[in-house]
Amino acid sequence: MIGRMSSPNPTPGPALELRSGELRLALRPDLGGCIAGLWRGELPVLRSTEPDALASARLSACYPLAPYSNRLGYRRFRWQGREYTTQPNFDDSPHSVHGVAWQRPWQELAAGADQAELVCRHEADAHWPFAFTLHQRVVLQPAALELHLAFTNDAPAAQPAGLGWHPYFPKRSRSRLHAELTDRWDPDASGLPVRKAAQPAGIDGDVAHLDFDHCFEGWRGAARIRDEKLSLRLTSSLSYLVVFTPQTRPYYCVEPVSHLSNAIHMADPLAHGLRSVPPGATVDAWMRLEVAPA
Repeated sequence: MIGRMSSPNPTPGPALELRSGELRLALRPDLGGCIAGLWRGELPVLRSTEPDALASARLSACYPLAPYSNRLGYRRFRWQGREYTTQPNFDDSPHSVHGVAWQRPWQELAAGADQAELVCRHEADAHWPFAFTLHQRVVLQPAALELHLAFTNDAPAAQPAGLGWHPYFPKRSRSRLHAELTDRWDPDASGLPVRKAAQPAGIDGDVAHLDFDHCFEGWRGAARIRDEKLSLRLTSSLSYLVVFTPQTRPYYCVEPVSHLSNAIHMADPLAHGLRSVPPGATVDAWMRLEVAPA
């Protein structure tokens, strides 16, 4: 579990800025606990917006994913013999997307020069039928960013849960991605994974030539993200990776997640990374992004 930085009266707050070495990071707790921007000097490491100009978490540099990542198929699911529904939250998608934490205001628990802890307390509602508390700890080091999530089930029964992050990387002229993976899940037209295919060579190529909106499993080692400006190394406690490389956008996404997209609709959700969290129990995750000049 992540360490707690104590503060007796958490309150919603303005943007937070962290600095360490050449790195600067801006947080917007009120916009889904998101990172507005991460810079090395003046150079954006992630897709970055000065915090006062950021309009939504979806336009941010990175936001947390909970209590599930990616798509929850057709806004309904069955859990422990009961039927539940969720609500539309993402354009005209027929699915609910990325959980609820990214669309909720978070509170600042504590902050220092190079780290901060935020909390999101969710009460059961039409978007997610179980109560939970989510802590996010952000630690900025001179050459790395560390993010930690801790999810506690506040409901009286076990609930399904998954965690992850959704970082956006700026697409530059020589952006390149290398990741060791074992399998790829091909999606249907609506984005739900329907077919598993071996990916023994993983991913190793120029982002301009990649065409992915897929969830991969068997992620091993570090994902390496390079361009003419920076060399990044992404690691995580999570073993699934969502890769999104839109051809017409100035960014791409490499997302550490705990489970297969739409895992809750699989015959055995727990075999695809989803967790069954008992009342009062906590599950956690971390990711680390190391930043160096190219």
